[in-house]
Amino acid sequence: MELTGKTVGFALTGSFCTFSRVFPQAQALKEAGARVIPIFSFNAWSLDTRFFPAEEVRRRMAEATGEEPLHTLQAVEPFGPQKLLDLLVIAPCTGNTLAKLAAGIADTPVTLAAKSHLRNERPLLLAVSTNDGLAAAARNIGSLLATRHYYFVPYGQDAPEGKPRSLVAHFEQIPACARLALEGRQAQPMLQ
Repeated sequence: MELTGKTVGFALTGSFCTFSRVFPQAQALKEAGARVIPIFSFNAWSLDTRFFPAEEVRRRMAEATGEEPLHTLQAVEPFGPQKLLDLLVIAPCTGNTLAKLAAGIADTPVTLAAKSHLRNERPLLLAVSTNDGLAAAARNIGSLLATRHYYFVPYGQDAPEGKPRSLVAHFEQIPACARLALEGRQAQPMLQ
């Protein structure tokens, strides 16, 4: 399915070390013809890190998408009632966010955007980035794999020797996975 004319929410959560790999994917979705609305978790919006100052992250997402980022519960709540999104992408999706999604907790702009969006039976694409993907977060990945309307960007171990339980999505596959999710299809193979 083509992305032209689609509205895609693009949500960032706190895997700060992967942000530089995520910005180009938001831009690629826009260049493919989608309107891309950036959404920030509280931490992604406000925390300066050794990777980026928060202000630079906000600026780069605004530049990549041509849209001002949303960062409050009030700003994202209308996604469901007003049917504003065709697809919601969460990239990076941390272990904390996976746990909240699996438990139905909607207490951040990203998790509330997901809850609101899912009420319309529309796809949600997750690009996992978590140091405990093969530990505590594994049960949440499994739970979401078995839940309707959740799709995953293929992922693999990013540093098996130093971080044997860490998983990171292949972010460069987000545009292709977005097209598949809009068709109700999971990209395969998932483990790469």
